[in-house]
Amino acid sequence: MSYLLLIGAVLLGGAIVLYTKPNKRYNRLLLAFSGSYLLAVTVLHLLPEVYAHSHDHEQFHMLGILILAGILVQSILESFSKGAEHGHVHLHSNSNEFPWLLFISLCLHAFSEGLPIHNANDNLLWAIIVHKIPIAIVLTSFFLQAKFTKFQTFSLLFIFSLMSPLGYFLGETLPFFMEHHKEITAFIIGVFLHISTVILFESSENHKFNIQKFTAILLGIILSIVTLH
Repeated sequence: MSYLLLIGAVLLGGAIVLYTKPNKRYNRLLLAFSGSYLLAVTVLHLLPEVYAHSHDHEQFHMLGILILAGILVQSILESFSKGAEHGHVHLHSNSNEFPWLLFISLCLHAFSEGLPIHNANDNLLWAIIVHKIPIAIVLTSFFLQAKFTKFQTFSLLFIFSLMSPLGYFLGETLPFFMEHHKEITAFIIGVFLHISTVILFESSENHKFNIQKFTAILLGIILSIVTLH
């Protein structure tokens, strides 16, 4: 069921663009909600779980380094994905060349998201699911603006939708990922921290306080707190 939910979230985002007229304002609010939910899950769930079974200074130090490494690696990936993880693509959509670097970077990001799911509670799964919908909306819009056919767009979205389930599957079956799940989760925490904070703290239009965005952020945090277990 978890695999289907991860795939379905991407296809839902694509269907919203293909068969309706998505509202950019609502998409930004959904993105803000998903970013705050992901940040809260990372801070309240993943971080305590990673450090709970570490009992010496060297382990603490190594986990901290891996978290910082995740932040740095994600910043590198974003230089290729052009910010699609944040709900926008800084790339000319009328280019005749397929944006391989953007697509591969997003697939790597989606794959890494799936790795820690099996060792976390359902909150992480739902945080990733909600986060995928606005990303799929932006990605689908970009493909259509770049004059890809609906079939091509759907095919690319389907490939993208398989990446997190693939990470999920390998994370719970391959011995390497199972043996080093704590270190891998620490690295992914860095990835999540980078993505969620950029989503939340990117400058608003004209640097004005946006009550709707603030409310969406607050709801994401509250939801994570009340579901803490």
